[in-house]
Parts: sequence; structure tokens; C-alpha cells
Amino acid sequence: MLVEVRVFSGLEKYLVGKRFGEPLPVELGAGETLKGLLKQLGIPEKDVFNILVDGKHQSLDYAVKGGERISFFPPVGGG
Repeated sequence: MLVEVRVFSGLEKYLVGKRFGEPLPVELGAGETLKGLLKQLGIPEKDVFNILVDGKHQSLDYAVKGGERISFFPPVGGG
């Protein structure tokens, strides 16, 4: 199944040639979780704080469905 992945705020360093927020199509096997997707992309779990799937917060054990838009965000500080 195909999903669209976007990474933000420094996580793009794990995806060669991809920029902040640029869509990346990724092919996954049936029943794959967000945790498995991170592993496939080479992004350490500890570097991800928020995950949105089609605009809704999800946990690492969420089973991905084809056609979804997945966004990964690191912890961000500021003030």
C-alpha cells in the first residue's frame, strides 16, 4: 500500500534529498504500524514527538492504511 510521508523541523536530515515538509511516497506492507514505518525510513523513535495521520494524532502502534498522509514532528522548544 502507498502512503504519503512528510517530515518537519529537522527530521528531514534522515531522508536523503528531501526537504522540510516535502511529500515522500512510501510503499508499505499490509498491517504495518507507524513504528515500522519509522524503522523503514531510518528515523529514530526518540526523535519523534508528534505523529499526525490525516490530521489526527496517532501513536506508534497505529496500523497504517493505504492512501493516508503521515506527518512526523520532533519535540520543538521555543519561547
